[in-house]
Amino acid sequence: MGTKGKVIKCKAAVAWEANKPLSIEEVEVAPPKAHEVRIQIIATTLCHTDAHMIHPQYEGAFFPVILGHEAAGIVESVGPEVTNFKPGDKVIPLYMPQCGKCKFCLSPHTNFCGKLRNFRNPFDDQKLMEDKSSRFTCKEKPIYHFMGTSTFSQYTVVSDTNLVKVDDDANLERVCLLGCAFSTGYGAVVNVAKVTPGSTCAIFGLGGVGFAAVIGCKLAGASRIIAIDIKSEKFARAKALGATDCLNPGDLDKPIQEVIVEITNGGVDFTFECVGGAKVMRAAMDSITVGGGLCTVIGVNVGDNGLNISAMELLMGRTLTGTSFGGWKGMESVPKLAADYKNKKFNLDALVSHTLPFDKISEAFDLMYQGKSIRTILLF
Repeated sequence: MGTKGKVIKCKAAVAWEANKPLSIEEVEVAPPKAHEVRIQIIATTLCHTDAHMIHPQYEGAFFPVILGHEAAGIVESVGPEVTNFKPGDKVIPLYMPQCGKCKFCLSPHTNFCGKLRNFRNPFDDQKLMEDKSSRFTCKEKPIYHFMGTSTFSQYTVVSDTNLVKVDDDANLERVCLLGCAFSTGYGAVVNVAKVTPGSTCAIFGLGGVGFAAVIGCKLAGASRIIAIDIKSEKFARAKALGATDCLNPGDLDKPIQEVIVEITNGGVDFTFECVGGAKVMRAAMDSITVGGGLCTVIGVNVGDNGLNISAMELLMGRTLTGTSFGGWKGMESVPKLAADYKNKKFNLDALVSHTLPFDKISEAFDLMYQGKSIRTILLF
């Protein structure tokens, strides 16, 4: 491409401070160094994780920063010692790195990696490259990276441990969802909870992650899939994807968990909390049956004070767990998920509610905040 080894000037959305819209700017993207890859982002989307960083109550924020962690693109150039990628490869950035050498990567029981050292605030770990510097500059100021990906930029630089190749014929406008939303919700069902045929499930929150969980429960053979959201207009899509029941807590005269326990004769086998916040986590925990019920927490809220659990709840055979990126080890699993989509095992189109040019990223955030979107694809 003629840009190898050179600084690239391109468009990016920069977060300069909390509680302010992102600003479309021209940024400079430096060439990749050893074990780094520079990518041209083709399609990116956004989720509430990106919004957390600019939330006024989020205490771990750092600015200025280029957000974004769910995307797909094409390799523009590679740095020294990169052996797994070449210019022209279609790729998906991974916010969960995979070095392949640490005790986590070598364990079959987790998808974490030792590159993430600050487990209380994983955002903080990947705000700079391995040499503790940034590849982004704007207005002569260095700009922080985000989650090792920073996909709200037409070009970005990532570590070769934060990237996976997909087939040359992959539809980047759809497989970008494998970078977070679909993989997280679907994986929570099939990898973490391991939903069984004939079981009963309840999904709290019908965003991209929640709808992916519905798809997972359907494919796992669940006999009853209860979808819960405060936006009833989402229910038609949920039923089309396999939900058997849809409940809006605002339409009920008693707490949602009481209704679920009542209509399932004691509670469901599996719940998936895809929203965040102590109230929803409590409802999800209260909705599982004694003697083997499993509640999987996926959603996170800014300022969340956590969940109080009594010993008796656990002694009665209820289990609480959580997951990040659906338990997938990205380098092995994402290409398989992309192949499953190509072979029509599941339909990623069902998660896309809007497609907009990248310049309208503020509109995409507004749609998300208002609960009007599932996933909005932004195209450069």
